Amino acid sequence: MNHPVNDPKIVILGMGACGLGAAWRLQELGYTNYKIFERNAYPGGLAYSVTDEMGFTWDIGGHVQFSHYRYFDHLMDLLMGDEWVFHERSSWVWIRDRFVPYPFQNNIRYLAREDIWKCLSGLIELYKHPSLQPKTFRDWILSVFGKGIAELFLLPYNFKVWAYPPEKLSYNWIADRVSVVDLARIIENILFERDDVSWGPNNRFRFPLKGGTGEIWKRLYERLDHSRTYLTHEVVRVDTKKRLVAFDNGRQEPYDALITTLPLDRFLLLSDLEERSAAEKLVHSSTNIIGIGLKGQPPEHLKTKCWMYFPESNCPFYRVTVFSNYSPFNTPDPKQYWSLMAEVSESCDKMVKHEAISREVIEGALNTRLITNREAIVDLWFHHEPYGYPTPTLQRDEALRVLLTLEELAIFSRGRFGGWKYEVSNQDHSLMQGVEAVNRILLNQEELTLWNPHKANLGGN
Repeated sequence: MNHPVNDPKIVILGMGACGLGAAWRLQELGYTNYKIFERNAYPGGLAYSVTDEMGFTWDIGGHVQFSHYRYFDHLMDLLMGDEWVFHERSSWVWIRDRFVPYPFQNNIRYLAREDIWKCLSGLIELYKHPSLQPKTFRDWILSVFGKGIAELFLLPYNFKVWAYPPEKLSYNWIADRVSVVDLARIIENILFERDDVSWGPNNRFRFPLKGGTGEIWKRLYERLDHSRTYLTHEVVRVDTKKRLVAFDNGRQEPYDALITTLPLDRFLLLSDLEERSAAEKLVHSSTNIIGIGLKGQPPEHLKTKCWMYFPESNCPFYRVTVFSNYSPFNTPDPKQYWSLMAEVSESCDKMVKHEAISREVIEGALNTRLITNREAIVDLWFHHEPYGYPTPTLQRDEALRVLLTLEELAIFSRGRFGGWKYEVSNQDHSLMQGVEAVNRILLNQEELTLWNPHKANLGGN
């Protein structure tokens, strides 16, 4: 990409992981011709944390720290030093009135015999009659896992987490996000009664000792040159012809190169681009976070668990984190309190009544034995996040061709919702998208994460 000047003025929109990563990289390179703007009064984006009036700390979702990048790991070490709590993942699926270790398909031995056979017979049928090339995520699930595992767990769970039917989704995003099936391994686990829980890049993770996930990004923000950082600046218009960003307070900021982490659909609608119609093809779900602070200590069956998945209809949440297990400082006093954090997805295909959701979550927690009585609840926290997950619909990749058009205008839309690729939307991915965008603009280096998610997720970068 050719810039109109040798010393391009770079404007960054958003102080989530991606925007902060871009600013950090600029500062690391000693580059000073930039400014970064954030609409909120605090940094962190979707990775900020809240400590409520009761003294309980909550994240906006079940964030954990693991990485595919040495650069990210080194930065985390620099920011937090030894202020981490380290964990071996203990994740489970609550199904058929019992806990099954995750990944579910590798641990079906925990099920009743009839359910084990339902899962196995579906897999055997696939070996006898392989499926045709799948067209949708639903097709892919059935063709890889068989009818038994699909109907028992994967189809209902994926509707709960995505808030859209799996037949509306593609499967190109999967990469390392879903553990596929090895029939011999499954049978061996059943016969030898062996747990199989080590799969996945997040089988070991760390979490900040104090302040929740948001503490990381708060510290990164504090290390930036604050003469170049601007909070409470919301974008209202982007003039791509004049290369000018207008904010709600009347400020106008020119740029030579623009790194935007705004949700891509919102950015297009705020711009003067002809490609605005692509925004209609970009789909996302919202997330509702419900924190439950409880007196006492976690029950025995939750004392070592990290998070749990819930595919069934007797609860509204798809995932619950025993958040007090991540760090003792996530509660006002670990000797007196513990906490759960539930996530409920929402979309036009899966509506949620916000005024009722906290009550429904409590009912679901009782139904699934996470809590035994309401009297133990001392704190209830609710947060609605309009942009929760970028949804990999069948039309997504066609819509994302607009990203190439933006680059011709020196606009780099990056991050969880700027790039709109769920498969590279974790904190490490998002930060690196910001770093790589800077390297592209100033050093003419190729970007890996956004354009080659599979290679990025192989690790060792």
